[in-house]
Amino acid sequence: MTTTTLPGASLIADLRPEARNAPESGIVEVVNHGRLKQGLIPLWVGEGDLPTPDFIARAANKSLADGETFYTWQRGIPELREALARYHTTLYGQPFSSDRFFVTGSGMQSVQIAVRMIAGPGDELVIPTPAWPNFAAAIGIAGAKAVCVPMDLEHGRFNLDLGKLAAAITPRTRALVINSPANPTGWTATKAEMGALLALARKHGIWIIADEIYARFVYDGSPRAASFHDVMEPEDRVLFVQTFSKNWAMTGWRIGWIEAPAALGQVIENLIQYSTSGSPVFVQRAAIAALEEGEPFVAQQIARAAEGRKIISEGLLATNRVSLAAPDGAFYQFFSVDGRSDSRALAIELVDKANVGLAPGTAFGPGGETGLRLCFARKASDLVEVVARLQTALAAR
Repeated sequence: MTTTTLPGASLIADLRPEARNAPESGIVEVVNHGRLKQGLIPLWVGEGDLPTPDFIARAANKSLADGETFYTWQRGIPELREALARYHTTLYGQPFSSDRFFVTGSGMQSVQIAVRMIAGPGDELVIPTPAWPNFAAAIGIAGAKAVCVPMDLEHGRFNLDLGKLAAAITPRTRALVINSPANPTGWTATKAEMGALLALARKHGIWIIADEIYARFVYDGSPRAASFHDVMEPEDRVLFVQTFSKNWAMTGWRIGWIEAPAALGQVIENLIQYSTSGSPVFVQRAAIAALEEGEPFVAQQIARAAEGRKIISEGLLATNRVSLAAPDGAFYQFFSVDGRSDSRALAIELVDKANVGLAPGTAFGPGGETGLRLCFARKASDLVEVVARLQTALAAR
């Protein structure tokens, strides 16, 4: 009897388990299945349909024309760090110093650096789920363990049970990972919930990794979502991971930032140095333009998302086939289809039969298995067409 060995299996077996066991993205699997399908409306990833505004691109072009193509400050150019401080001062109504801000090569790199600073083999980080899968993946790659605490869907809103969260904390816990407004559910913590989460972290002497990337996308008339900035003290152990991708339609630019206590500056600079050695200056010039000139564009994005939220939530509910909570924030609708428990199979089926691309809930961890995530940061006419296609597809079941 001949034993067949897959090509490269011995090479893979010789890799570190953290690398070998890094999970494939369930979202990318569906994207690759339908990427080349003609006429498909892609709502499967976390970006809108608007390209980066011209004023941002012009700033990058000018920087390139000026020859700014050399190595630069590992923490980010001073002008960008100062612009970040001004932006936060305006947004949160309290003073910020530029020495709290560190420029990274994407929000994903910010997550990886934050995790690497505080966790390694044998450590645990607690995450409410369903959650963006890259959190758990970054934790696993660092050799640590993601401990998932599924949220409850009650009275038309996702809710985080603080008792369950507290019960998940062990002597090995190093941090809570809190994403609010949340991807994929749209759950948005109140100021009181932020305070309770911070109190829990203080009680156990653990960190908070705070992803408030979608803070501007809220639908109750507020200028932003509640933040840990509203309840924390300077000495609190909170690391904020951020990106330029969402507010300013810069997903392809790969630039973000970490906000952290200034005392951690050298550590963060070192980790940037040994990963990317800093972000390109011309991209940082574009980021400055986004911060300083981008408010009208951000307002446009939020207004479009609010309209999209209404179209999608009302359209899906009209099918009488779905369960959902209208999101309080972010720009995703997370929903389940009655009688369909395999969201991966359903997502692929909707690509094939409805020509609509959605992300399967199986990608988002415990509590998300039956759901689908739809990004509604898109023009209204496309979303109206999506609703029509989904209504037809779901009625045919």
